[in-house]
This record gives sequence, structure tokens and C-alpha cells, in this order.
Amino acid sequence: MDIAVESLETPALTKAHLAELLFEQIGLNKRESKDMIDAFFDLIAERLTEGQDVKISGFGNFQIRTKAARPGRNPRTGEAIPIEARKVVTFHASHKLKEQIQAWTDS
Repeated sequence: MDIAVESLETPALTKAHLAELLFEQIGLNKRESKDMIDAFFDLIAERLTEGQDVKISGFGNFQIRTKAARPGRNPRTGEAIPIEARKVVTFHASHKLKEQIQAWTDS
């Protein structure tokens, strides 16, 4: 099933735009569309906050990575400031997505 995103007015793909696409192209009502999109992203966020990786076949992987503490500096004042260790989310695109992007940029 091809979902056309060219009709979006802004370059950003928002949850509201995704819900609108479900409404227009799948036939779900607007409330169901919004609820489905919210549930999808809530599930991803829940898994990541539990420390679990999220793998979406054909799209990519979201992973939690721990960044070590390191020295930093305030760019305005030049003052040295320690940057504390923290957890960040990383995304690695699947080979399939990378191939699709490459094919799009080559055309």
C-alpha cells in the first residue's frame, strides 16, 4: 500500500499529518486515526524508557545509549563546565530504508 505524503503542506511529518493520512487513505475515522498514532508512539516511548531497543522492520532501530560524562565549555563565556553522563536515543536506518533514500537522491 502506497501512502502519498506529497500532499503535506510542510516538510515536517507530524503525528497530526499521520492521523490525517490514516483518515484519508485507510478510511479510519479521525478519532481512531489519532488514537492509533498516539498508541504507536506511546508504545515506542514506553519501550525505550524501559531500556528496550525498538526495531521496526524495513525502517530501522531505535536504541538507548549511555553517553559518558565529559568536559565541556560554555560557548558564550568559555567557562569550563562538566557535562554529566546521560542516556540518549539513537536511530540506525535499515538497509532497505538506506537503499530507498539512495534511489530517491540518485533520481
